[in-house]
Amino acid sequence: MNKDSFIAVFARSQVSAFCGGVVDYSIMLILTEFFGVHYVLSIVIGGVCGAVVNYTANRRWTFEGTTESKKTQIPKFITVALGTIFLKSTGTYVFTEFLKIDYKISRLIVDAFVAFGFNFTLQKYWVFK
Repeated sequence: MNKDSFIAVFARSQVSAFCGGVVDYSIMLILTEFFGVHYVLSIVIGGVCGAVVNYTANRRWTFEGTTESKKTQIPKFITVALGTIFLKSTGTYVFTEFLKIDYKISRLIVDAFVAFGFNFTLQKYWVFK
């Protein structure tokens, strides 16, 4: 990784996360609203698709991790992605079912916490270190 400032890397990571998040959130909406898939399952499916976009952007652009072996990065990234999907689906379920907040809004609230408190930290210091 080059010697970019923390702020530059953080900004790029948020752009990458946003791109993956748009894919993730859109798939959730399409599956739930148009195909009647339960929102929790839609979050899981969208999360997998968004993770592919996020990994690609992070490896090539955000953390410039193309010199490290994919054999090392991919298992770590999958672990983080599975944790992310678990936190997003569980958190959205709790906010929706117990706090009675619409799943679309619950998901955005949960995403904000997961993105800053879980994803960035693990990706920067573990996956793409």
